[in-house]
Amino acid sequence: MFVPCERGGGSASSDFKGFTLLMPAVSVGNVGQLAIDLVISTLGMTKVGYFYTDCLVPMVGNNPYATAEENSMELSINAEVYSLPSKKLVVLQIRSPFIKNKYRPFCQTLLSWVKSSKCARVVVLSSSHAYQRDDEQLLGTPLRYLLTPDLEKAVGGLMQDLNWKEMEKVASYPGINDTEKVLHIPGGGITKLLFTE
Repeated sequence: MFVPCERGGGSASSDFKGFTLLMPAVSVGNVGQLAIDLVISTLGMTKVGYFYTDCLVPMVGNNPYATAEENSMELSINAEVYSLPSKKLVVLQIRSPFIKNKYRPFCQTLLSWVKSSKCARVVVLSSSHAYQRDDEQLLGTPLRYLLTPDLEKAVGGLMQDLNWKEMEKVASYPGINDTEKVLHIPGGGITKLLFTE
């Protein structure tokens, strides 16, 4: 559940109508989390609240984006929300792993918040184990994307224009039944669950 900051940055309400939500999947190598840190610090985004949940390991630490002594004493917790209204961008940074068996409740709560806050789209940054790539994935760029059917209609052509590669499905039972294909993201954390939900 989203809890706005008292000081807020102008968009501290839970209404992010038309905004794009950018978030990491806590996955192998923390790639998504590191990329989100880079986006927040590069764009100078303002913390507008936090995401309160019992699904993540509790943690607290110093402000990772401190630029002066005034904000160096601020504390950060396991799930914080940042906003940049000029770009219609809201970011959820997750800084701790999930508690065992709490993936599904977290995804349900997150998607409920996305609907109530009226976000237009969700972009999840994730990663997976490189050693489980198939032959097709070994050629060219290791970067892949997934689009939900609604988003495919809206931006599918753009992905083709950019020559981005869609995540390949793999045989569910290799060597036994190669015709039945499934989405496989080893080490991807909640990526597949969020995509299917």
